[in-house]
Parts: sequence; structure tokens; C-alpha cells
Amino acid sequence: MKETKANPYEIRIPQIARIEGHGNIVVEIQKDKVKSVKLNIPEGPRLFETLVIGKTPAEATSIVPRICAICSVSHRYAAIRAFERALGYKVTKETHLLRTLMHYGEMIESHALHAFVLALPDFLNYPSAIAMTDRFAPQVLKALKLKKFGNYIMEITTARYTHGENPTVGGFGKVPEISELIEIKTQAEKLIPDAEELVELMRSLEYPTAMEDGMVFMCLKPPGDKYGFVGDKVLISTGEEVPIDRYLELTNERVVEHSTAKRCRYKERPYVVGAIARMNLLGERLRGKAGEAFRRCYSLSWIRNPLYNNLAQAIEILFVLEDIPEIVNELLAHKDTLAQKTKILKAQTLSGKNVGAVEAPRGTLYHYYEVTRGIVSGANLVIPTTQNLDAIETHLRIAATNLLNTTHDRPFSKLSPEERADIERILEMVVRAYDPCISCSVHLVDFSS
Repeated sequence: MKETKANPYEIRIPQIARIEGHGNIVVEIQKDKVKSVKLNIPEGPRLFETLVIGKTPAEATSIVPRICAICSVSHRYAAIRAFERALGYKVTKETHLLRTLMHYGEMIESHALHAFVLALPDFLNYPSAIAMTDRFAPQVLKALKLKKFGNYIMEITTARYTHGENPTVGGFGKVPEISELIEIKTQAEKLIPDAEELVELMRSLEYPTAMEDGMVFMCLKPPGDKYGFVGDKVLISTGEEVPIDRYLELTNERVVEHSTAKRCRYKERPYVVGAIARMNLLGERLRGKAGEAFRRCYSLSWIRNPLYNNLAQAIEILFVLEDIPEIVNELLAHKDTLAQKTKILKAQTLSGKNVGAVEAPRGTLYHYYEVTRGIVSGANLVIPTTQNLDAIETHLRIAATNLLNTTHDRPFSKLSPEERADIERILEMVVRAYDPCISCSVHLVDFSS
């Protein structure tokens, strides 16, 4: 077929496998050069900002986690932080610790699933984690054991491992049993060697370089000098530090024709959120075995190659497992008063507006709410995947360009099916590296126009 301007050749990957939600890659090729790259998002918008209008903060906090089953804790936590900042809540240290524990459960569950079940097969040239069991059955089983442990933590702290209702604005409905907290601590300590082994497995992989390009990173700045997943300020790899109240200036959401999910840019540049951003900006804070793993694994490639997000997630699992026993010990130190100190508080005011932010597994998540006389009157949610989509397309374009250049002087139409399949595999790896949650990203449509 003759190539023409009206009918350029394409690399088309419909229904990208092993991601959350539905997305398609379309690379247009003209005169054997990349003309355009699009990550099409065809999912229907989900209208959550509208669904919470007219609800109480407690009701809204139970609605928004339904955006996603995988990161339901992060959505709930971000909403809780927003409402508490808006309505003058002053929660206790014990409430914060219990929330941190539930958040850690989600980090383990989500990272273990993505890094070792969804992403790892690409590096080892397998079509799925099931197919890997011919040679890597022990590693797959250890990853699934980690995921199960993360689910267990969420079940104990939130009352269900998906969409738990126990944590709410102002505190918790009930606290875990002492025996359950001790079991969480015991299991975390036992799983540390498994996490170390899986970090080493991820470190030993060969990382393709076709997609490499400099990245701008953002993540929340935890208070103090610890690594963590909550904060009220945003760190940027440009050296800036911005309060989360200015989240609109950071994200600059816009609509593009080929996506039902919005896109974000900071100062007209794509930027990256997620585990790789947190490692680049906060990795020096890591201590213990996680700190040793970071120093052993980190290189300048981490600022250029998004595939290292998978390794960053593995190190975060190790960090969380090491930190859980310390958190449980602090909770157990107040076991006689824990229920009292985490009970649900009352709001100081019935009207207000503010933003809350947490680091979801996939990156910085913003929830903004306006409350008028106890009823939600406005909402805006900015999702990690929404923030990453422009960066994903950038790395797809660079990868496609570099991979086509390696075919020497042969036109694209002359490539063998195996060569085309290898290009497609690398492009899918780029998308999967970001661990996109596309279902989360398509959360709003504007009917005003």
C-alpha cells in the first residue's frame, strides 16, 4: 500500500493489556517518521464531582472511593483530609497513625499487583504472570502473598479491604483488636525478606532505554524528615515548594480531543507523579533496608527512564513493611485509650472550602470541596493518572522515534511481524510503567458548552 498524507501508516495497539481501565496507543507514521502519538482514552466519564453535590461530607467521603477499587483508600483519605481542613477538625496523633497504617495496606496491595504481576512479565518476555510460573513461580507467589497482606491490613483498619467505611471525617468508627494489630506487625516483619528478594529481582532486569528523556517530578512533602505519603506542600524537581492550596496552578487541567480524561502540565511542560517521583525527590530520606536498597539501585537513569517506576514501587513496599512495626508499636502504647483517642470528632464549623492531598500509589491525588451549612456545594478532583498522561505520550513518542531509527534504512512497511511486535511491546511497557488507573482519570464531563 502506498503511503500518502491522507493515509499514513500506523502502529495501533487497541485495549492495552494489564492496566486499570481502557486505553489505546496510536502512532501515525509518515515518510517513515513518527508524525503523531496519541494515548486514546475511550472510557465514559464518571461524574463524581457532580454526584457528591448536595451530600454531607460523610456521605461524600463514602461516594468518592467508588471511583476505583484499587485505590479506594487514597480517595477516601484525600477526601477526609480536605473536609477536615475545610471544617476545622483537629484530629489526634493516634487517628493519624491508624490512617497511615490503612494507607500502607493499599500501597503494598497496589504496588505488589502492578510491579510483579502486571509489569514484570514484560521484562522477562512472558505474556502474563501466570505464564511466568514455569520459571518464576516462587516470585509470583511471594508477590501475591504481599498483595494478600496489603488487603488484610485494609480489611482490619477500614472494615473491608475494598471501600471500607470505618475511617471517616473526624476519626474512626472502631479500632482494630489488639491481637489484629500484633498480627499485622508480625506478618510485616516476616515479609521483609520476600520484599528484599523482589527488589533484587527488579534491580537485575534489563531496562530498555528507547524512551529516555528528562522529566519534571512532583510529590507531596511529608512533615519532618521521614519518607511518607501525606503532606500539605508539593515538592518539584525544579527546586520549588508549593502549598497544596495552589494545586490548580500546579496541575492546569485541560481537555484534549482524543481523550475523555483531562491532561495536566506545569509551566507548559509535562510532569511525572508516582513512586519514581517520590524516590527522586525523597529517596535520601529512606533508612534501614529500604534506604540500603535505594542507594544500591538508584542511578541517573531514574530521572530519564519511566520504567524505573516499577523498581521504585518495589522499594516502597520494603519501606512500608519496615515502618509498619513502628506504627503498630506506637498504637499499642496507647491501647487502653486508642478507641477514645480515635473516636469521630465534630466539625468546628459547618461551612468552608479547602483541598486535601495524599500520595496514592500512582502519585499525588487532590480532592477539593466546598461545604455550605453542612452540605457539599462544590468539588474538584485531580487524579494522578490525569497528571501523568502528557508525560506518557511524550515518552511514547520518543520511544517510537528511536525504535524506528534502529531499523536502519528499511521503511516501516518492510518490517517483519516480529520487529513490529517488539516495537509494540516497548510502547506498552512505557504505558504500564506509569501504572495508569484510567478508570480514575475519567471522572468529569462539562455539559455547560
